[in-house]
Amino acid sequence: MIKELVTDYIRRNNLFEPEHQLIIGLSGGADSVALLLVLKELGYNVTAAHCNFHLRANESNRDQEFVEQLCAEQNIKLHLIHFDTYGYAESNKVSIEMAARELRYNWFDTLIKETKANFIAVGHHKDDNIETLLLNLARGAGLRGLSGIPPRNGKVVRPLLDISRKELEDYLTSKKQSYVTDSTNLEDEFARNKVRLNIIPQLEEINSGCRENIHRTINYLSEVELIYKQAIKESIGRIKKDNKIYADNLLQEVAPQTVLYEILYPLGFNSIQISDIFKACQQTETKLFSSTSYIVHINRGYILIEDNNQEIEQIEPTLTYTTQAYDSSFKISRNPKVATFDANKIDRKYLYIRKWKAGDWFIPFGMKGKKNISDYFTDCKFTKKEKDNQFLLMHKEDIIWVIGHRTDNRYRITNETKQAIIVKKAD
Repeated sequence: MIKELVTDYIRRNNLFEPEHQLIIGLSGGADSVALLLVLKELGYNVTAAHCNFHLRANESNRDQEFVEQLCAEQNIKLHLIHFDTYGYAESNKVSIEMAARELRYNWFDTLIKETKANFIAVGHHKDDNIETLLLNLARGAGLRGLSGIPPRNGKVVRPLLDISRKELEDYLTSKKQSYVTDSTNLEDEFARNKVRLNIIPQLEEINSGCRENIHRTINYLSEVELIYKQAIKESIGRIKKDNKIYADNLLQEVAPQTVLYEILYPLGFNSIQISDIFKACQQTETKLFSSTSYIVHINRGYILIEDNNQEIEQIEPTLTYTTQAYDSSFKISRNPKVATFDANKIDRKYLYIRKWKAGDWFIPFGMKGKKNISDYFTDCKFTKKEKDNQFLLMHKEDIIWVIGHRTDNRYRITNETKQAIIVKKAD
């Protein structure tokens, strides 16, 4: 029965062909052992790969010995590697789980190149898929996260996703084949184990068929995702040309913020930034957002996406100046493109614009002490590109306005002010 299920799953998902060479990720657990035996019985050309992560003292060595013995009995070539997982986690500042995952899959990539194998086959099964959906649901995943584990991801294939852990164990029992059990799977220290040991049993108390129901939902959502991807592709074709998104066209889409998310999230923008970008593109303001690798510039009805390694054209802003009597009816603008100063403190002929430079300082509005411009940029989370493109309004030797941002407290409007100078930055 298992062989038929695996064969059907391989065919339906077009995972690999009979002539392909496969490396089995062999941990020694029931899933990977069953995968090895099934694919060998089906006539595939298989070798095995085992990672000793040295995380569980004697158990890690026990697993290695088991795998070595199994491969010898089955006359299957074994690739073996040892990892200092704790050291890797510490030096790369990642969790032990993430360290083991990165080490494992990086090595798999190397093996594929060295052996010229076609694919790495791993033993993720139906229960793993169910646990993944529940974890992703709890973390707030989108449709992609709710579609479960993909049958294929690059050179990694997963032929067992339609088969439960119990079915795999029953298969091994019928073959009188032993396997090893990771003792940490019986502890609920990790999130996945909490789902497996605590949450799913409680769901089964509510509905004994919950596993199959969730599995059907995963398959359904996987089909929905295919439709979703096609719709997104068509939508992007309507609203984006080269590196420019046309805001009016974007806003006519059925789910414009979702389309924008699918464009910008792969470029390193997070969901909060994308939400802010979406709001900004509905307004008339010129705004700049940046990720590690890209800059989004919003201006005049379009969203321009630029490589963060490219220089931004530095154009000196155009300012207009008006003088107005100051009285109780005067309202100070909160628009960041407008600055208001006490006219009695300013001689217009000494006003000029320049770029900021190291050592510049001012007294930010509302404060009493000096602040270096560079520190102000850091506090306001300016990107390097934003810093490079920042201009200042000067009065003699004083910085009176970080244009588009903060004015200097020394030139503020007070109760003694008779006239105000209003400075506007043109779009």
